[in-house]
Amino acid sequence: MLNKLILTLILLTCGQLLKSQNVITNIGDAKRGDFRVMFYNVENLFDPFDDTLRLDNEFLPKGERHWTWEKYKKKSQQISKVIMAAGSWDFPDLIGLCEIENRFVLDGIFKFGYLKQIGYKIIHRDSPDHRGIDVALIYQPERFRPIDTTFLQVHYAVGRALSTREILYVKGIAPTKDTLHIFVNHWPSRWGGQLESEHKRISAAKVLHQSVDSILKVNSNALVIVMGDFNDYPDNESIRKVLGALPAKQDYLNDRLYNLAYSYLNKSDIGSHKYHGKWGMLDQFMVSGSLLNKASYLYCEPSGMSIFAPDFLLEKDKTYYGVKPFRTFAGYKYQGGFSDHLPVLLDLWRK
Repeated sequence: MLNKLILTLILLTCGQLLKSQNVITNIGDAKRGDFRVMFYNVENLFDPFDDTLRLDNEFLPKGERHWTWEKYKKKSQQISKVIMAAGSWDFPDLIGLCEIENRFVLDGIFKFGYLKQIGYKIIHRDSPDHRGIDVALIYQPERFRPIDTTFLQVHYAVGRALSTREILYVKGIAPTKDTLHIFVNHWPSRWGGQLESEHKRISAAKVLHQSVDSILKVNSNALVIVMGDFNDYPDNESIRKVLGALPAKQDYLNDRLYNLAYSYLNKSDIGSHKYHGKWGMLDQFMVSGSLLNKASYLYCEPSGMSIFAPDFLLEKDKTYYGVKPFRTFAGYKYQGGFSDHLPVLLDLWRK
């Protein structure tokens, strides 16, 4: 109740921006569930300070992007606005984030933005990624109680550690007393070509599959939620074959993963990311069949995933027509936007 009151006051204070930009969540079912999970690739949230152990020179005051304290602070405020709006007159209960540099920038989202009174808690650690970008899970402590956390490292087939992000696993208790198994992912990019880099994402898929499988073998009714930017699409080999995530159609098996992003596959008018004029679903939610079979107090529908695409997160696509995500930079030109990805949401309901 207190959080809702705070959010109402915040929206009334800064709501002119949201109202004038026609905030919508009706890509899919806009109605908020009893428990909302959000995932957002915030695109290069760096601080303006030099980390000699990471390749962050691009995001320094004298770097290629002339990244200053003022630009960093605005970026933090922008992300805060997105989280606030995505709550739909409440706050998301769980938030997975990726492309954040360190704990300092995570804290900044709540220090410089509109969320500093909400009391979100953070699960994060620095990853071995050569650029220093990490994943994190943000949660409301009165809505989710972590009881176990593991950072899963990705390795090459020969056993050599990849210089990439870890997969974050968090086990915790929801308000219904159900145990949730949460995985936050940011798989290796397609830099250098989709086929040339595919083996890296297959390696990440094997690590994730092993961990999910170990949970479901112990408890076939376990409630598993996998979220992230996978840098692959739902029908690519890493997700479809290696991870074994199926389309969410019917006759769900409790101990299998189902990819709720399949319904957005090959849509021409919307996705979570747009590349060379084509929308795609790199950002996805997958759930175990037990959540779809309503085997617990918390459950989700096959249509429970949505793309959060309010007008203020979009701009005109002058090259390929239509709209595209409103980014912080257009090339190397600073324009003060948000990210090259749109957030995705997952709504769970209670019986």
